[in-house]
Amino acid sequence: MVTLKLPTPHHHFIPPCQFCHHFFSTTTTAAATAWYTPTPPPHHPQPQDDPLLTTLSQAITNSQKTPLATSLRKLIPSLTARHVISLINLNPHSLNAPSLLSFFTWLSSHSTFRHTVQSYCTMAHFLCFHQMAPQAQSLLQFVASRKGTNSAPSVFATVLHAKACGRFRDHVMKLNAPAAAWRFYSEILECGFPPNVYNFNILMNTLCKEGKIKDAQMVFDGITKWGLRPTVVSFNTLMNGYCKLGDLEEGFRLKRVMEEGRIFPDVFTYDVLINGLCKASRLDDANQLYDEMCGRGLAPNGVMYTTLINGYCKNGKVDLAMEMYEQMFRNGVKPDLVTYNTLLNGLCKHGDLRGARKLVDAMPEKGLKPDKITYSTLIDGCCKEGDLDAALEIRKRMREEGIGLDNVAFTALISGLCREGRPVDAESMLRQMLAIGMKPDDATYTMVIDGFCKRGDIKMGFKLLKEMQNDGHVPSTVTYNMLINGLCKQGQTKNASMLLHAMLNRGIVPDDITYNILLEGHCKNGNPENFEKLRGEKGLVLDYASYSSLLDGFGKSSKHWDKR
Repeated sequence: MVTLKLPTPHHHFIPPCQFCHHFFSTTTTAAATAWYTPTPPPHHPQPQDDPLLTTLSQAITNSQKTPLATSLRKLIPSLTARHVISLINLNPHSLNAPSLLSFFTWLSSHSTFRHTVQSYCTMAHFLCFHQMAPQAQSLLQFVASRKGTNSAPSVFATVLHAKACGRFRDHVMKLNAPAAAWRFYSEILECGFPPNVYNFNILMNTLCKEGKIKDAQMVFDGITKWGLRPTVVSFNTLMNGYCKLGDLEEGFRLKRVMEEGRIFPDVFTYDVLINGLCKASRLDDANQLYDEMCGRGLAPNGVMYTTLINGYCKNGKVDLAMEMYEQMFRNGVKPDLVTYNTLLNGLCKHGDLRGARKLVDAMPEKGLKPDKITYSTLIDGCCKEGDLDAALEIRKRMREEGIGLDNVAFTALISGLCREGRPVDAESMLRQMLAIGMKPDDATYTMVIDGFCKRGDIKMGFKLLKEMQNDGHVPSTVTYNMLINGLCKQGQTKNASMLLHAMLNRGIVPDDITYNILLEGHCKNGNPENFEKLRGEKGLVLDYASYSSLLDGFGKSSKHWDKR
């Protein structure tokens, strides 16, 4: 075992590798604290009762009154570096970092005691954790310099074994820097640090989450390069990355490679592939793969069932989704809230409100409580099916349970109220959204504007238009069409034409509906010639509805002239 004396200041430091040296020399105190996690040694259930550690702690605490040489005179000959490591890791009496460092330094002055590389590393981690990174760096510099010019890799390996770089790697990963972590890991591998499949898997997972599939593939290839064998987790991680990007072909290629290498797919493997197939609407292939999984003796879990239920619902096969839901119970798998909300969404989109309500009523019996998503989905379904009373009843239930409305529920209720000719209530709902910090989208504002315009309250429509613009929204062609239509219905064709010009000045392009609304308005008000002028300016090609309106308008005009 290598033994070392404590450093004197300003020893030369041989960096284990350029990348690692960069981190040692530039690490902030905050980052350095991520290196250290006190870990008690095994078979030490009650460290605070260890008489040796208690004696050392008390001596350090009282060192200003009684010198350590006096209080520990009999104990020093029997002290080992392992005792020091235990004291630092366990610290049963919560000694501060400077006190422990002073004790650590004092021990090195005794000829009968020798620190080891491990004790130096443990002290360095402890100092980093307590925001004393410069002192920790000094210790590591000393260790590398005392062991010789070619010793840096072995010193660094010891540091790694003591969790420093593992912790630092984790810190880099949390900073969303997987590429830097991979370079860091590659360099320490080159320095002789033993590779570990777990570390490769962690890096792959982070890269896949960022959509960097090529980099993840490179890390995967590095597993075999460093003499390791990919695990089922390795394959699943990369497979999941490819499938999330829609590359099912590569996902199935990896499955074949697994099987050829006698690495058998697990339930997660099948879930990843089945989920990808469902998203691609390849339900027949998903069913076939599901049957293959069951044929291999793998039992579907809740995630697998939910994946298939979601696939069936999104593809309009709610009956198959219900069959899968019932199969869960037969196989002893308990659906969770995600499963219920997924199935509920499918039933509501299918227009089966009775089945949806029945499903929600059954949730408490299964030990589940409906959440905001559950109620919002049901409200949306009721509003789309025209059952506004049921939707408002659900909203009342949410209030009683202390559950607030989300954007989906607000928008659904506003839409339902507008559809029922209740724009005032819809506007009140809009105000509630704004009051709790939600930002209605363009469509929501437009629905309320249309509701007031249909009621003949054009003034309120324009008020909401102004609010909409002040809130940072850019009204669409549809929004302007609603207002133009409202003006035309009140015979205000001149104002409607002015609004058209305002629309054009804002760079909003009118569509056929815009001109057809104006055509009908001019015709009903006895001036179809204005539309001819408008059509000539804009180069509008009339559709059948336009011609019908125009002919109808001319017919009314001709009767007017006949009477004259």
